[in-house]
Amino acid sequence: MAEALEIAKACARYADDLQAEDILILDLRGLSSITDYFVICTGTSTPHLKAIRRDVSQKVAEELDEKPRSVEGDPESQWLVIDFVNVIVHIFHRDKRSHYGIEDLWKDAPRVSLDFLPEPAGRESGKNAGA
Repeated sequence: MAEALEIAKACARYADDLQAEDILILDLRGLSSITDYFVICTGTSTPHLKAIRRDVSQKVAEELDEKPRSVEGDPESQWLVIDFVNVIVHIFHRDKRSHYGIEDLWKDAPRVSLDFLPEPAGRESGKNAGA
């Protein structure tokens, strides 16, 4: 059985593989009795939302042997949820993500470092400058 943090990071990585945007993991341990981690990401269209949901669900099942307890939301609603019990993945369209502001509701939750993602814009290092 995979650890919750391993599942959360895998979900974020698989979402990134499909060019999901603004991916973050919130550590809710000690703050929520519902789950340990939220993975939040943004899709750019209805087909993109569906693809992220499909691939994250399938790849976590295949590679970590963890099947979601439930998958909720209609792509037309622009907010899809994959519930792995200790990890809940929220896949939003940009407009809905800003409307619901989950990150703001859980602003006290520490953010987990995603070492596979590039540093955010405004980074100090010049590694990718001019690229």
